[in-house]
Amino acid sequence: MDGQLIAFTGVAAGMVAMPGADFTVVVRNALVSRRAGVACALGIAAALLIHTALAVAGVAAVLAAVPALFRALQLLGGAYVLYLGVRTLQSLRERRTAAAADDGPVVSGSRALRQGFVTNVLNPKVTITFLSLLPQFVPDGSPAMPRTLLLALIVVALALAWFQAVALLVDRLGRWLRRPRTARAIQAVTGTALTVLGVGLVLEPLLA
Repeated sequence: MDGQLIAFTGVAAGMVAMPGADFTVVVRNALVSRRAGVACALGIAAALLIHTALAVAGVAAVLAAVPALFRALQLLGGAYVLYLGVRTLQSLRERRTAAAADDGPVVSGSRALRQGFVTNVLNPKVTITFLSLLPQFVPDGSPAMPRTLLLALIVVALALAWFQAVALLVDRLGRWLRRPRTARAIQAVTGTALTVLGVGLVLEPLLA
């Protein structure tokens, strides 16, 4: 493994592990069940494959060149994250009702997969990041396409490993995390975090 590849892996790992909407939505689903958390992580990895294909195809350059389109995608993605946050906060009352009935909330694997996928795929910044970061780690004289694909797949692999680990860790701590009082507190925190992130994502293109 060459030095540039090692350096890129370190940078990519830091980017993937940075807390954000992806991290929050994985925790949100993993609190429900291991299956939901893992499915959500798979959805994020699948969305990263889409971003990879778009960056390699040059679509990211189009997004960068057409501000209106970029802002529209930002608004759409922000609105979805905001929806998830508001829905999470609203479900606190449903959780109390379910707890009273001795039954917890149920999230299907397909729904969790879709939430992870949509949360990530509607973030155009990911595609722009791919386009701006990957070329910096392509050695001079080296074929661009194979190297870019390799770097992009490293990001996808890191994201898959990281978010799967987060989901499994949350599930491992599930007995404590799913205690009614603790679960409500964590749900309130994740709901608030998603809401704040969504508001920020919606306001950013409007104030630009």
